[in-house]
Amino acid sequence: MATQSTRTDKILELVRKAGVLRPRDLEPYRIPRTYLSRLCAAGKLQRIGRGLYVLPGSRATEHHSLAQVCKRVPNGVVCLLSALRFHELTTQAPFEVWLAIGEKAWRPRVEYPPLRIVRFSRTTLRAGIEEHRIEGVTVHVYSPAKTVADCFKYRNKIGLDVAIEALRECWQSRRCTMDDLWHYADICRVRNVMRPYLESIAA
Repeated sequence: MATQSTRTDKILELVRKAGVLRPRDLEPYRIPRTYLSRLCAAGKLQRIGRGLYVLPGSRATEHHSLAQVCKRVPNGVVCLLSALRFHELTTQAPFEVWLAIGEKAWRPRVEYPPLRIVRFSRTTLRAGIEEHRIEGVTVHVYSPAKTVADCFKYRNKIGLDVAIEALRECWQSRRCTMDDLWHYADICRVRNVMRPYLESIAA
């Protein structure tokens, strides 16, 4: 049977590898969750949100909220305004994390950070996903070109002006090719909507 010392060592090893630890991460090792509160009291762990623990002094990055959300909702994909911000394609700084989930997926219950859930079809949900590591957490974010197409698809939610700004910035900063944009315009079924703007920047 594992001793208190070996359990503590295992928890600290897990959090060093994962960056952010959840209580459920202890279940495969049969370590009681009470160890987390003990380690917090001893100053060996820091609780940064409900059910989220890190090593003390861990440096939170600009995209800390994305790491928190994706740790709790591993099947979600950062999208729209949050993806634009991640790729530096907008000057806006959304206070919510915009997260794409499947049409029939359970709505995640996350108290913090605040979420803006957008339901994507199966095809659009799976297309154009990139993996990034933020504070040790694998974060799924749509690529710049896919995000631009999504913005045109959901222009009624974020505004057509935001979508146009994102398209111009994405093109001018060479974050995508014209083929990429047409490809995702087809997937998102916004080819006709995007056509005049794509022809304008390509002229």
